[in-house]
Amino acid sequence: MIIKTEEQLQKMKEIGFICATIRDEMVKKAVPGVSTKDLDNIAKELFEKYGAKSAPITEYDFPGYTCISLNYQAAHGIPSSTKILKDGDLLNIDVSGCKDGYYADTGISFVVGKVDDPMKEKVCEVAKEAFYEGIKHAVAGRKINQIGKNVHKKIKEHKLEVIENLTGHGIGTSLHQEPQHVFNYFDPWDNLILKDGMCLAVEPFVSTKAKTVGNSDRDEWELVANDGSYIAQYEHTIVVRENDEPLILTKID
Repeated sequence: MIIKTEEQLQKMKEIGFICATIRDEMVKKAVPGVSTKDLDNIAKELFEKYGAKSAPITEYDFPGYTCISLNYQAAHGIPSSTKILKDGDLLNIDVSGCKDGYYADTGISFVVGKVDDPMKEKVCEVAKEAFYEGIKHAVAGRKINQIGKNVHKKIKEHKLEVIENLTGHGIGTSLHQEPQHVFNYFDPWDNLILKDGMCLAVEPFVSTKAKTVGNSDRDEWELVANDGSYIAQYEHTIVVRENDEPLILTKID
């Protein structure tokens, strides 16, 4: 999607604010003793409060209002009343929603309670650093592959790996649209020129060892690394602009 009117921008800002509010409230309540289903119920209540809908349910009939991935899960974890948080858990909360036909997507990984392994905290911090390094290059007139090039550069500086088969994507009037991929590494053939008003979900996935993830045998949704790697994600929905860094729609200042 390319935003062309003030009305479109305001609609994208509205759903961005809603998704950010839900994400932040879930993070606040993610403490030892709480289940991932408890957190998902917060999202349900807030989607209803703001007159918005869960994108995973609307688009894919996902069995949860949000994706909540715990420890071995890299992405698409199903909220469950049996998954009780404890100190040291590596948790990812991914919130995507829609309202009035416009979509936003955001996610964050963090350690619950007391940190039991500094490497868990490091992958979370590097994912965030890599996101901000990447979007410095999300400027109209530049190639989209400069985002991934600089995301990966930052990750390599910390001697960590990028999950190559999890990527960002275009977003706007649907959850996933053109461009189909915003890679987190440099692909010389991915030479799309960014345009003013283009909406993207940029989401680095950082790993201690693994370079890919795959489906587990537990359900049809969750993605895991088979080598026990710690994996963290950091995601925002952005709007590309000319001669400036992008506007982040899913960040509450």
